[in-house]
Amino acid sequence: MKKFDKERVLLAVAGPVIALVAAIVLTSVVLIASGKSPIEPYVLMLQQAGYSDVQVLIINQASMYYLAALAVAIGFRMNLFNIGVDGQYRLAAVITAVVGAHLALPSFLQIPVLLLVGMLTGALWSGIAGVLKVTRGVSEVVATIMLNSIATALIGYLTLSDVWGVQVGNNMTTGTMHKSGWFPGIDLGADVGEIYGLVFLAVAMGIVYWIVLNRTRFGFDLRATGESETAAAASGVDAKKMVLTAMLISGAVAGLSGLPLLLGDSHTYSLSFPTGLGFTGITIALLGRNNPVGIAFAALLIAFLDKASPALDYATPVAYEKEIATIMQGLIVFAVVISYEAVRQWGLRRQQKRVGAELAAAAAALNNSEKKEVAAR
Repeated sequence: MKKFDKERVLLAVAGPVIALVAAIVLTSVVLIASGKSPIEPYVLMLQQAGYSDVQVLIINQASMYYLAALAVAIGFRMNLFNIGVDGQYRLAAVITAVVGAHLALPSFLQIPVLLLVGMLTGALWSGIAGVLKVTRGVSEVVATIMLNSIATALIGYLTLSDVWGVQVGNNMTTGTMHKSGWFPGIDLGADVGEIYGLVFLAVAMGIVYWIVLNRTRFGFDLRATGESETAAAASGVDAKKMVLTAMLISGAVAGLSGLPLLLGDSHTYSLSFPTGLGFTGITIALLGRNNPVGIAFAALLIAFLDKASPALDYATPVAYEKEIATIMQGLIVFAVVISYEAVRQWGLRRQQKRVGAELAAAAAALNNSEKKEVAAR
């Protein structure tokens, strides 16, 4: 049985905890500087977490964040920065919505087809960046940023009224999807809301992510290539193939990110469809340290900040700007980078001291052994 390493657990937990505490402290400083209470906003938001309807909103939002963060984390484990998750999930949502509005199959076929369409669209869009990287050496950061802009323009074209767009009031949509493609959820009543059925898909993807990365040869090759392409190549791993494969998988998972909302609630893509999911996923992947459990807690935290912060606008007698939560999220990003590096350096120093102590103990034992041999002679 593998020995429980308390120091390793401490190092894993220290980074997120320090980042969160630092973000709270810095946000409190901002509140004090603006003449507001540094405590009341947190109390108001925590009170919101006790309401069932807010809990449902948090869980639903967290499922989307979780999938987006997993997509980012897959790239991180390969030492790739897929900053294009935002464009990949939005384009996948549009194409899925269009297919869902024009294709009518029985539910047991329609839903898998729509999920597959979303994954293939996301994989195709991220695959462009992957191909450019392995064939032309183009940085995936530059390529995916540009592809985000192209995706936005393409979505605008696809939703034109003379293409696939359908005008509904002042909103341009892709038309309502056939009901056979609506993914059923858990209805908790009119006053509470419905938990998206694809929340369970997000959980399943987290389990698959952990198993593949930690219990398969492919996962080992992917992590090894991310650590050192040269060392991986020396052991027979095709680094370019792994880069392309990682980008395709990352894009496929990104393509699922918007589907909990699309198939579970909106049933159409419109101008009001959420944006920025991919960039939030980067924050969550960093905060969760690319670990599926850590990412889950980080997704719930960010979703909580999103869904509880509107209550600040209605606080009495003094209202607080809900942008406080946005400031806090931004500060978390900075705190994460700084705290993780500080924890990493501390861990390295601890490891060096431990190795030094072990070498000194071994040398002392060897010296004592030699003295005993001399005395015995």
